[in-house]
Amino acid sequence: MDDIADKDALLLATLANVPFDGWSVAALRAGARAAGMDEARASALFPGGAAEMVEWFSDWADRAMLEHLAGIDLAAMKVRERVAEGVRARLAALLPHREAARRALAVLAQPQNAPLGLKLIYRTVDAIWYAAGDHATDFNFYTKRGLLAAVYSATMLCWLEDRSPDGSITEAFLARRLDEVMAIPKVLERLRKAAENLPNPLRFLHAAQRR
Repeated sequence: MDDIADKDALLLATLANVPFDGWSVAALRAGARAAGMDEARASALFPGGAAEMVEWFSDWADRAMLEHLAGIDLAAMKVRERVAEGVRARLAALLPHREAARRALAVLAQPQNAPLGLKLIYRTVDAIWYAAGDHATDFNFYTKRGLLAAVYSATMLCWLEDRSPDGSITEAFLARRLDEVMAIPKVLERLRKAAENLPNPLRFLHAAQRR
């Protein structure tokens, strides 16, 4: 197998141990044994330790999310629903590994891993927006991703504590957050248009100087 397949296999075998051992060498070694992989090979696949394992876990969940989205007709949905489906798909990929996801957040909360945490959330929301059909490169590109990063992060924290049988608490929370942020670009656009209709003080200053 190539490195990607090996890392996926090792990750999936390791996840069962993370709730007990955390994202640790012990969990990785147990995963290697379960996967029938030499421990030296396992260590070589994740030389960066816990942070690197968490990064691969995030990458694996992003790929699972995109695989789900590729199998549905996103074009038939409104943009808001496409984004919501992306968030749902990401959380669905993590559902069997909820405690591992919780412990992954703890790893990313460590000061030295803060830049990695930002990188991973950016990758996730960028993938969601791209799958939703947003390929823009203007200022809105960053605004949309920043807003979705806030929505996804808050929704994931809600999801980690959601014990409703059908995930209805998380679904309602996500709907509220999306309603809030989807209104922001419209408000900003109205403010921009209103500002264009306001008197330009520089124009009056220029006229005064010519008198």
